[in-house]
Amino acid sequence: MASLFLGELVASQNNITVPFDVGVILDFDKDDSKKSSTSMSMALEDFYAKNSFYKTRVVLHTRDSKQDIVTAAFMPMDLIENVQVQAIIGPDNSGQAKFMADLGDKAQVPIVSFAATSPSLSSDLNPFFIRTAYNDSAQVKAIAAIVQAFGWREAVPVYENSEYGNGIIPYLVDNFEAINTRIPYRSVISPNASDDQILEELYKLMTMQTRVFVVHMLPSLGSRLFLKAKEVGMMSEGYVWIITDGLTNFLSSMDRSVIHSMEGVLGVKPHVQRSKKLDSFEVSWKKKFLQENPDTVNAELDIYELWGYDTAWALAMAAEKVAGVNSSSQKSKLSLNISSVESLRVSQIGLELREEILNTQFEGLSGEFKLVDGQLQSSIFQIVNVIGRSEKDIGFWTPMNGLFHELNVTKTETYPSLKDKKLRTIIWPGDSTTVPKGWEIPTNEKKLKIGVPVKAVFTDFVNVQWDNTNASTVTGYCIQVFDAVMGALPYTVPYEYIPFAKADHTCAGTYNDIVYQVYLQKFDAVVGDVTIIANRSLYVDFTQPYTESGVSMVVPIKDNNRNNAWVFLKPLSTDLWLTTAAFFVFTGFVIWALEHRINDDFRGPLHHQVGMIFWFSFSTMVFSHKEKVISNLARFILIIWLFVVLILTSSYTASLTSMLTVQQLQPTITDVQQLLKNGENVGYQEGSFVFGLLKRMNFNDSKLKAYNTAQELDDGLSKGTANGGFAAAFDEIPYLKLFLSQYCSNYSMIGPTYKTGGFGFVFPRGSPLVSDVSRAILNVTEGDKMTQIEKMWFGDTNCPDSSTTITSGSLTVKSFWGLFLITGTISFIAFLAFLIHFFWRYRNMWKNNDQKVTLRQRIGIMIEQFMRKDFECFTFRNRELQIQNTPDVMGATRSPSVISEHTNGNFDQATTSTGTAPPSPSNPIAEEISPTIELSNQFKEERSIAEHLSYFQSLVNQLAPMKMTLENELQALLLLSSLLDTWDTFVVNNSTPDDVLSLSMMKDSVVQ
Repeated sequence: MASLFLGELVASQNNITVPFDVGVILDFDKDDSKKSSTSMSMALEDFYAKNSFYKTRVVLHTRDSKQDIVTAAFMPMDLIENVQVQAIIGPDNSGQAKFMADLGDKAQVPIVSFAATSPSLSSDLNPFFIRTAYNDSAQVKAIAAIVQAFGWREAVPVYENSEYGNGIIPYLVDNFEAINTRIPYRSVISPNASDDQILEELYKLMTMQTRVFVVHMLPSLGSRLFLKAKEVGMMSEGYVWIITDGLTNFLSSMDRSVIHSMEGVLGVKPHVQRSKKLDSFEVSWKKKFLQENPDTVNAELDIYELWGYDTAWALAMAAEKVAGVNSSSQKSKLSLNISSVESLRVSQIGLELREEILNTQFEGLSGEFKLVDGQLQSSIFQIVNVIGRSEKDIGFWTPMNGLFHELNVTKTETYPSLKDKKLRTIIWPGDSTTVPKGWEIPTNEKKLKIGVPVKAVFTDFVNVQWDNTNASTVTGYCIQVFDAVMGALPYTVPYEYIPFAKADHTCAGTYNDIVYQVYLQKFDAVVGDVTIIANRSLYVDFTQPYTESGVSMVVPIKDNNRNNAWVFLKPLSTDLWLTTAAFFVFTGFVIWALEHRINDDFRGPLHHQVGMIFWFSFSTMVFSHKEKVISNLARFILIIWLFVVLILTSSYTASLTSMLTVQQLQPTITDVQQLLKNGENVGYQEGSFVFGLLKRMNFNDSKLKAYNTAQELDDGLSKGTANGGFAAAFDEIPYLKLFLSQYCSNYSMIGPTYKTGGFGFVFPRGSPLVSDVSRAILNVTEGDKMTQIEKMWFGDTNCPDSSTTITSGSLTVKSFWGLFLITGTISFIAFLAFLIHFFWRYRNMWKNNDQKVTLRQRIGIMIEQFMRKDFECFTFRNRELQIQNTPDVMGATRSPSVISEHTNGNFDQATTSTGTAPPSPSNPIAEEISPTIELSNQFKEERSIAEHLSYFQSLVNQLAPMKMTLENELQALLLLSSLLDTWDTFVVNNSTPDDVLSLSMMKDSVVQ
């Protein structure tokens, strides 16, 4: 405070100030320029009142450009040469600023403008041009955000043909493309256009579908435009008007009639934060301006006055910093001519002054004053709605956050769409609160021209017929779907069908040709069985598909199972038959191995034992086996195997029953590779894109056969390749389904589905109808209407689904490999355990110390031992005890010695009558043993042998009611032990087959 006071004191005592000349070039015929001049003069008064001790005093030298570019071009030369200004403020017109910026660069005099906002002006091209306002391109993103928020797909820029109007268009186009909004037309109006010319342009806009207009022009032309738009009815419901800040900033100063004609318009303008300083300045400014311009009735402060105020303030700050540089020079009057431009003096402080202005920062009336890249940086844009005679705030936009509801300095809540948040009511043109959809079908335009293909095949989809008057009638499934969809729209769209045909009523081209007609704008749309594919979408837009998509293959089918004598082999595949048989044999072998030494049912001659292996295992298939199983391991294996057999037999029965009772349809061709490998002919629909698809699948042209009707397709498939037809046909799924509904008993659709987009309606690129029609398609297809249409054109079909009629026909090993794995593993483990136990038990035989015994002989010894009965098994031990405790026919109990002589059929463990001990079980056994058995007479002498045999048989028969059964060998042994001592002694040689003694053989020996 002390230094400030001292400075003021010195300044007041010395009263020494240095003038700093600054030129001002404005169009003073406009009130806006007068208001800006007042703001600048007030800015200098306020600045030096606050900084009275500064040595410099900015002196403004004003010039009137009189709205003339040529006049404005000579003004800077006069100011630079004759007044020797150090800087120029102005102009307020972008067209004038271009030439002035070039002069400023030549003389190195800063040209500072707060009103020339065209993007074509920049410090990159003109280093001494400084813009203390927002670039017009800064607001384009805010406008695009509004368009995107309401989902408008098209917008038409309406701008004046000037430097100001043209400069924003490239930025507008780029930002609209970024949000997928199309610009179908640009409306350019001359600033000097007459009312009739404006009306002519408005009428042209009325004939278009687009109803969203972005207006960028100065108030002089913009006010006339909206008055005429109101006059012709373009400010009614359904229209959308968005104005840039060039109009929005001047709404407060426009005539009431103009504001009334703009009701419902949305505007974008820079946001200015209200403050006490701004409120105080506004009061002072109004008072001074009205004093200087008493004829002005309405004086409202706008953004340009604030920018003018801040511009003058910034120049005063910069002038003080460069005041020490000697810039004085002799002033001389200069005659203005062309040569004067070449001889312009160069400012000595221009470069330094430019840098000081660019580096100046302060908090101005319009907000933060900070220049980046030679221009004021934009921050927040305010979105307003013209209602009645005023404007209402409806939202804000910032580069960082986009659109949001309310400006909150502590927290900014953003919304991706204005419709996602309830805003203050927006009044659209026509006093409507309903958001316009952005386009309409013009009432003064002809009906939409809908192109339809002329077909000779599958006319159920599209059928065109002509009467005697050459008038066409279009019917078909696709046509009725389109009619239903257009009827589901919330508005009426007039249209007419135009066949794409030649004079002779034949098709005028392919489907690609008719789609291209939309691109050439000869058709407004195309309706028919047109498939959505990528190359077509490069030129047109498709709606949501209304049919199933994809290309598939149809082939003939055959059914030979029920007439085949070998059909009973079909249920199981060859590999499954062989695997099952192998497991039958393997399981039978394992069970025989486990039972052979302990179970008499599994003993006998070699051929008997081999037969037992097959018999026992295969008899389990029908659960008819009667042999008892003694070993626990064998029992466990049998349980698992019976479960496997149950599953196999049940599956076999079910599959065979299905083959004999249900029609089994088998395709003649199963995949595309089979067609290529066999060199088969392939059919396709004439004119379809499927031809190109088949070529990409490596089919030769000579193998591709076209058909034009469903009958030709049937004939071609019936003949086959050998008779000039084709083995398979490729087409789109809707066509194939229609074909199969008529020929379902002979053909089937198989193979992979090659995806396509399905059938869709064709519209021009960017057409606003596409989104609405797509939504209507969803409504129709999700309801009963689509079912009714399909039933009407395709009828009800009794054809079964191909997926249920075509089967593989045979079960494979893959279906049962788990069961085989389980039973095989268990059987193998059981057999391995048996072998380990057997070799461990008879390990002494294997470990024969005799080195002369070879490995082969040892194996033979172990096999021979394996073939003998295991008398240590409980089954044989129980049998010995039963015989021992059984009394003989005379009531005497058999001695253990006698029992031991006859229990073994091999007599390998009996004691002979001579007292010679048999070989030990632990030693090798001779192949044939011939012990002699002498028996004594135990009965009365007088009984004959015949009576004795009869009596013996009667005793055996008496055991039957007691359910006691004696085996044949045991009966023979009992008979031997009962012979009388007085009878001749009989010698029995143990050379019986397989070492088994039978009762009949014993009787024969006794009778002899």
